[in-house]
Amino acid sequence: MATADPHIPVLIDALIEATAPVSGVWIDGTFGAGGYTRRLLEAGADQVIGLDRDPMVFEMAKPWAADYGDRLKMVETVFSKMDEVSAPVDGVVLDLGVSSMQLDMAERGFSFMRSGPLDMRMGRDGITAAELIDQSDEAHLADILHHYGEERAARRIARALVRDRPFKTTAQLAETIEKCLPRSKPGQSHPATRSFQALRIAVNDEFGELIRGLAAAERVLKPGGQLAVVTFHSLEDRVVKRFFTARSDTGGGGSRYAPETAAREAEFILTPRKAIAPREDEVARNPRARSARLRVAKRTEKMPGPLDVSKMALPKITETQGL
Repeated sequence: MATADPHIPVLIDALIEATAPVSGVWIDGTFGAGGYTRRLLEAGADQVIGLDRDPMVFEMAKPWAADYGDRLKMVETVFSKMDEVSAPVDGVVLDLGVSSMQLDMAERGFSFMRSGPLDMRMGRDGITAAELIDQSDEAHLADILHHYGEERAARRIARALVRDRPFKTTAQLAETIEKCLPRSKPGQSHPATRSFQALRIAVNDEFGELIRGLAAAERVLKPGGQLAVVTFHSLEDRVVKRFFTARSDTGGGGSRYAPETAAREAEFILTPRKAIAPREDEVARNPRARSARLRVAKRTEKMPGPLDVSKMALPKITETQGL
């Protein structure tokens, strides 16, 4: 069986093909190991501005970043602030979720496969996963597990988390979760997979950051500029799809049951209209790509209008006690 290379940028060939010809200034809003940035530069981008909330990634890029000189600029910030660090650009790429590089580092606390401090923060600020579990009530924890992890046993696991807390390590947390669920069969995902995903999303406010980031990309792109987003689970993809649909829908038309409405100018044109899935050969080389989807859209000249967040399919989490 093929093993995954943690530094393979998922769907990168499809992204370069869908956005060709690559030129001008691009923002890589999720710099990570720099895989997308390097391919964009090699494909013809004049400059790439790499953003990441994790300062460690820029330290790791030092051995090769200097090769690109002024063509590469690195900034420690969240991608939702991209329009604060750059003038209008020709392209934006977002590779969502946690990177394989972070998963492989036990001290970051993302993985149930390697015991480490229960942290899960992508940056240096904010509450850790251990603090989130310790300070949240049972109902809020159940909400997080259900809405962010689509975990069917959310209430049962939340009850166990409250009973067994405080947690210090990922191994302790994984052990409690495993006891709440049937033993997984060969080929199935680890019992803690959904819960760890849910807690990571909550700790890093990933859905709030995603919506703010998509809106920021809309503001920073030039007319004709392209936005490419790679997602890794259905919750993320649903939000991106709703955003692109809302911003590319021109309205207008009518029916025998409803009056005709005035057409509006769209902020984006979908290119292509549907999500791009990985080819079989890519999944064979990199199993992490299996669930990935790429969506690409081109910016129009329309000034950004108000965004109805209620239509973006965001999971709804109730407020917690103590946070």
